[in-house]
Amino acid sequence: MKLSTRFITHFAVTGVALSITACSVMGPQQPDWQADKEYRVTILHTNDHHGRFWQNSNGEYGMAARKTLIDNIREEVALENGNSLLLSGGDINTGVPESDLQDAEPDFRGMNMLKYDAMALGNHEFDNPLSVLKKQKEWAGFPFLSANILDAKTGKPLFEAYTIFQVDDLKVAVVGFTTDDTAKLGNPEFLEGIRIESPITVAKTLIPELRKKADLVIAVTHMGHYKDGNHGGNAPGDVALARAVPGIDVVVGGHSQNPLFEPDEQNGTLILQAHEWGKYVGRLDFVYKNGAIVESEYRLIPVNLKKKVTNAEGKSERVFLEAEIAQDPMMLDMLTPFQEKGQTELNVEIGFSNADFVGDRSVVRHQETNLGNLIALAMKQKVNADIGVMNSGGIRDNLEQGIVTYKSVLKVQPFANMVSYVDFTADELSDYLSVAAAKQAGTGAFAQFSGVSLTLMGDKATNIMVNGKALNAGQTYRIAMNNYTASGGDGYPKIVDHPNYVNSGYVDADVLVEYIQNHSPLEGANFAPTGAVTR
Repeated sequence: MKLSTRFITHFAVTGVALSITACSVMGPQQPDWQADKEYRVTILHTNDHHGRFWQNSNGEYGMAARKTLIDNIREEVALENGNSLLLSGGDINTGVPESDLQDAEPDFRGMNMLKYDAMALGNHEFDNPLSVLKKQKEWAGFPFLSANILDAKTGKPLFEAYTIFQVDDLKVAVVGFTTDDTAKLGNPEFLEGIRIESPITVAKTLIPELRKKADLVIAVTHMGHYKDGNHGGNAPGDVALARAVPGIDVVVGGHSQNPLFEPDEQNGTLILQAHEWGKYVGRLDFVYKNGAIVESEYRLIPVNLKKKVTNAEGKSERVFLEAEIAQDPMMLDMLTPFQEKGQTELNVEIGFSNADFVGDRSVVRHQETNLGNLIALAMKQKVNADIGVMNSGGIRDNLEQGIVTYKSVLKVQPFANMVSYVDFTADELSDYLSVAAAKQAGTGAFAQFSGVSLTLMGDKATNIMVNGKALNAGQTYRIAMNNYTASGGDGYPKIVDHPNYVNSGYVDADVLVEYIQNHSPLEGANFAPTGAVTR
């Protein structure tokens, strides 16, 4: 293993500080490591898998190629007398229909074959009932970690807070933390009986305790990496954690789904993140000696990612960024039946679209889109409502021009939420629309509407028109939304206790499928943004 001196200055300085403090509060009082011996450790990591167990249509990523890559790295490390850990920053669930329809069984069984050592619980692990999550843990066969997701009755971690690995003579503590935004991002119906604490508050107490038990402390987190700690409307992320809580050697992160091609050094902590979907495997190699990390090297390794180039004939083609990684045959054999079952169930034509409908998160979370209008309208019509409201975080993909299949709809709406509605007085509607319209652009809470126009003045919705008519103080209005936001998800007003609240029992994706079937071909002009809601 070749180790660069790229971070030697940082680790040498930090190592001195750590070794000085270790005599009193940090590290086991009687460490097992031998003086002057070099211990070589490799941390491999992924995050935000989101159901991508199979390679995409361009032959990129996929768990079969990932297994070949990781097996090769492990062998290389072992031959040089090193040891490795494989960690995940969470969010295995939700994103690909073939996985979603099967409760991510192929994904967790694939992680078992890959021999993951531990993972952080992500917010999307709570897209399903707790019974499904427990079943997924059995398939996985490794610890699900979160120190701040607690059983409301006992006050103890719902799963494990941390685990300590014996790596040669070193004790390595791996502790999990989950974004406290899970309270609004997770399905509230599945969070009943669960208490979510601030990960930073929990870490301030727990990390000093772990420093007494272990030589190294690694936090595997699902909190997000935000440059310079500027987290906007999101809960504080990894940078805030590292700055607030000294004593964490490495953060293996997830949630924000951005690639960190170099570690972000904060307060003596290296923060890592490997983008999303298994596109990369992160690899941190370091040498531990005399109570400190003295050398390190880090890179993100692309898993069969490609780029477009122009060939000699002047045509565009895709070529591998690096040498192609062969797919592991045993992993393929295990995954293939799951893929085939999913394809059979999903590739059913339901209609046709004459335009691209925009659901890309970089757009739909910032502005009104034709896809947001389509979904809000489909929900509204299904339950005979006056208004439809859709949180943009529930829109996960574009709906492309051409043949529309059940699979393509499920990629747009993968969460299997139920369409719900409530009958409001005019005052109640005004209050609700004031909150919904004020949801911050750039977040998943940002609202898409159908059937209403309004102007947001400060924190108050004004000039409200429902289907072209001014709000009537003596009238009742029906508003449709999914049961996620109705339960208080994304910080929307909780209305499931309202006497007029109804969960229709219709799955949102099925409602969209039905609408497309009844209105095919979809004409893009019928759903074009109108600017009816002015913020």
